[in-house]
Amino acid sequence: MNISSLSQRHNTQLTVNEQYVYDHLLECVKSQSPQQVLDRFRYLFIQARNYDNPQILEILARIIRSKKASDNFPAILNRCCHILVNRWQLHPKTQGYVVELVDLFDLLPARGSKNYGESYCSIMHKLIREFLHTDYYKQLKRLATIISQGKERKTHPEKKEEVIGNLITRYPYLYDHCLLGADSSTEQQETVYKVKTELEKQFESKLSKFVTYQIRVAQAGREKMAELNADRIIRPISNPTLLSDRDLGKSLKHYVGKVENGYSYQEVSRSFLTHTSDTRNYQLFKDDLYEYVTQSIDGKYGKNSFNKRLYDKLQELYPKYNNSKPDEFLKMRTYSQLFNYLIVDSPQNPSHLVFMDMISNMGTTKTIGLLLKLVLVCSKVKPYLEKRFSILFNHYESFTSQGAGWLVRSLEKVNVAFSVNFGNLDMSFLRRIYAKA
Repeated sequence: MNISSLSQRHNTQLTVNEQYVYDHLLECVKSQSPQQVLDRFRYLFIQARNYDNPQILEILARIIRSKKASDNFPAILNRCCHILVNRWQLHPKTQGYVVELVDLFDLLPARGSKNYGESYCSIMHKLIREFLHTDYYKQLKRLATIISQGKERKTHPEKKEEVIGNLITRYPYLYDHCLLGADSSTEQQETVYKVKTELEKQFESKLSKFVTYQIRVAQAGREKMAELNADRIIRPISNPTLLSDRDLGKSLKHYVGKVENGYSYQEVSRSFLTHTSDTRNYQLFKDDLYEYVTQSIDGKYGKNSFNKRLYDKLQELYPKYNNSKPDEFLKMRTYSQLFNYLIVDSPQNPSHLVFMDMISNMGTTKTIGLLLKLVLVCSKVKPYLEKRFSILFNHYESFTSQGAGWLVRSLEKVNVAFSVNFGNLDMSFLRRIYAKA
């Protein structure tokens, strides 16, 4: 069940009843222990009885007995959850309660054989079962996975993550699309932003430390470094990705170093922007964009069929504007359409044959590099690229990482490419090193 089809109405003014429930839960989470709040949540929604505030029960009864309860309740319950989540995820000591909150839904009583009619308890359980089939619950489960795996890595760092869905912790750039919907509450948006920002910082820091360590290894020589490690003068730093050390090194060099005629992707993108800044018409812009993209395509593969198919695709984009000067919005639409073509179109049409073909012929490093080039000329389309990968992630969520290794490698390399080109850490030392390579 899609979120947008569930509750488009939830952007309207909140009813007094809903706001009363939200305020009550907010007061509880501020003044009571997490365990007390979990008990309250269980009594209020899962057991649907024995709650110590009759007025709240009465108000909830009005909400769930309304004519539009099936449409409105999922959004209401989702916000109730995120009022608690938003408070608990701020501190490491209380983050575990987010996982316990989600686990409460596993305690929902099985559908009874008796006919309970229209009792409060039976209606509440019916609505919660409907909630468990929504994107709201799916997003909540993913957030719990991110938090629980963060704690597991601290206690069991050697543990393997076999299912792709469990790898979401590693890819914060997917969170806006995998953890949020069109009508996500303010609390939900705040929670996701905080988690995303923190994990991005952690990865960038770990990547920077690992690269620095690798450079020191190369400079000092591995035998000497082994002696220094043994003396605990320098502590070894582990690779923060699922890529091999060699693959990560090649990827970093590709995304930061000189890759096209002695120029880096950033330099090539700046040259393209300068060249097309005053393009006379859209047709010329598309021709220049074709040349820009095909520079990154291996010669034999491009000549076989890829280049022609790409050229035909560009020609069919917005032909009525061919003789008009392209504005930034038209350019953005063009880049977005290219991502549809090169990666995947939509959740409804998740075919990704072109992307698979590129990976098979060029490898993941160069394929992600080509996509990086497009984002570098228009950073505003970065969320659109992230959305394409979230579609693939959703599509393969139940696969094992071995069963879709190409996707895991792609997701890892997008993470690396984004970190070194759009992150907040100073990677100038890395650019200097690869500039000489």
